[in-house]
Amino acid sequence: MARPELETLLEVQEHDTALDQLRHRMATIPARAQLAELEARATALTDQMAAAGATRDEAVRVQEGLEADLAAAEKRMKEIEQRLFSPTAGVRDMEAMNDELASLKRRRSSLEDQVLEALEAREPLDAAVEALEAELAKLGTERNALGDEIAEGELVIEAELDVEQAKRDAAAAGLSEALMQQYEKLRGRLGGIGAARLVGTSCSGCHLTLPATEIDRIKKSSPDALITCDQCGRILVP
Repeated sequence: MARPELETLLEVQEHDTALDQLRHRMATIPARAQLAELEARATALTDQMAAAGATRDEAVRVQEGLEADLAAAEKRMKEIEQRLFSPTAGVRDMEAMNDELASLKRRRSSLEDQVLEALEAREPLDAAVEALEAELAKLGTERNALGDEIAEGELVIEAELDVEQAKRDAAAAGLSEALMQQYEKLRGRLGGIGAARLVGTSCSGCHLTLPATEIDRIKKSSPDALITCDQCGRILVP
């Protein structure tokens, strides 16, 4: 018959196991994995959007440069046309202005074609950026929903943790400090199980069968003796 203190220690172990399971549930809430996947997708999309945005911005720069050149050419044409009708314009001036005007008209026509080409080239780039922005916005909405789901799950588990921790603390309160220190050390080294019951000839912690000589020794031990499993080292409760 195990001493009452060791039976209480097994009760503490049960609560610690339950707490470990609850913490595992907390860490593995299904929505966490989904959120991690969304985060990875969002990162990839952000990179794509940065690249698409840079390409689009370069297209905008080219378009705006062509439009500025076109506006400058049209302005110059207006200035020349006004001077052509000036009564002070000489014959040579008029010839030079007509030549320049003809050159500017050719340049204007070429620039208009280039502006049109730039606009056509920019359209799919704008569409690509808009599509990526829309997809990122959708992911943002999904991430928020998953965040809410995780928060709700955490609240439920935290409430269970509080209840289980209170039971564990109450059970551990009557145990000696030396016993608890040994138990905690074993728990940290042996996967969270520091104390186990002897079931027949097997340790319920490591599930190994103890030698007959060890079983005989345990049976002959004093009720106050602290027994450990010779296979795993856990505190063994007969």
